[in-house]
Amino acid sequence: MTKLQKTADKTVETTPITKLGNYRWVICALLFFATTVNYVDRAVLGVLAPTLRTEIGWTDQHYGYITAAFTLAYAIGFLFAGWLIDKIGTKIGYTIYLAVWSIAAAAHGLARSAFGFGLARFGLGIGESGNFPASIKTVAEWFPKKERALATGIFNAGTNVGAVVAPAVVPWIALNWGWQSAFFITGIAGLVWIVFWLPIYRNPSEHPRVSQSELAYIESDPPDPEAKIPWGHLLPHRQTWAFSIGKFMIDSVWWFYLFWFPTFMNDRFGVDLKGIGLPMITVYLLADVGSVFGGWLSSSLIGKGWTVNAARKTAMLICAVCILPVAMAPIVNGKWLAVWLIGIAAAAHQGFSANLFTTASDMFPRKAVGSVVGIGGFAGAMGGFFMNLGVGWLKQNTGSFVVMFMIAGVTYVIALLIIHLLVPKLEPAKI
Repeated sequence: MTKLQKTADKTVETTPITKLGNYRWVICALLFFATTVNYVDRAVLGVLAPTLRTEIGWTDQHYGYITAAFTLAYAIGFLFAGWLIDKIGTKIGYTIYLAVWSIAAAAHGLARSAFGFGLARFGLGIGESGNFPASIKTVAEWFPKKERALATGIFNAGTNVGAVVAPAVVPWIALNWGWQSAFFITGIAGLVWIVFWLPIYRNPSEHPRVSQSELAYIESDPPDPEAKIPWGHLLPHRQTWAFSIGKFMIDSVWWFYLFWFPTFMNDRFGVDLKGIGLPMITVYLLADVGSVFGGWLSSSLIGKGWTVNAARKTAMLICAVCILPVAMAPIVNGKWLAVWLIGIAAAAHQGFSANLFTTASDMFPRKAVGSVVGIGGFAGAMGGFFMNLGVGWLKQNTGSFVVMFMIAGVTYVIALLIIHLLVPKLEPAKI
């Protein structure tokens, strides 16, 4: 590298972000709020599960079927969500999916049987499958590679905020107005988001609020190929399999925390609807911090001169090690010790997940990112499908969560090893 090139690079790196414009962070904020709504809608059932188990009369295995219906639909939806969003664009695609999941979320309030909840859950899964393909594609369109992990970590933090909001407000709504109202009110929130999204969102090159300097910064990475890439062409690449296997393994654990934590706390420590709020809020606040920290960590390492490969995998390794102690959660005696073990594991999961999501845009061109995330999302949801069926069966027949927490503890180390073996350098796929 010549002295002139070094000087130019140094100038770009040290230019304050404020001089470039910051409208891309407004778009990131919209993604954050949509993801928050997404997780409020999916978390409501988990919060109410111990209550509905009594009122509706389902068993643990029935609940496993209900949650599996969601993850199966989520998996099926992911097969098409990424492709559809790549085809019609994030603005319209995101709007359609958010409207579908909001209506399905409200429909839970009309269910009166385990089968009825399963149907509503299936509809919710189809609608919610569009959230992450749309968000990851939007990040790829609006942020250069050096900022994508941070932007992903910020919007992904909405998963934890949503999971915090649900136990904070749902018990109060259910105790005062009935459990049906909890589903109706949270379902309407997504329709409100659409009112803001439609007039605000445009592509960066077409947006009047984006300055020329900010647009140049957003487009500072080498240009991608112009030809569209069918998602079926992505399957032969080991990069696709690395991302998808990672999602299959770690998402199954996240679904376990999301849907079964209130039931675990109720069965192991006697925590009811009135008392579940603070433990759940603690877990997901910790997860919120982990999401942003995980994205910041790899972005910070890249800023210090680390390669993308070393930065992403180092961040994921640190997260994987922090998750190992969660295996002790079902055998400790203190309620709050279990909460903190699960909370730290949830935080590390989100840090790991933010970096894993970002590897999709590291290894694939922008036009393929939505499809790759869709394929990986399908794999992750299928992991959740099998996990929920397994947890329901194990809980019904053994009365214990020990095996599930042991699996949750070691999964991330194994996932990172497989990812590293498939893509030792996170090199771009040759498409």
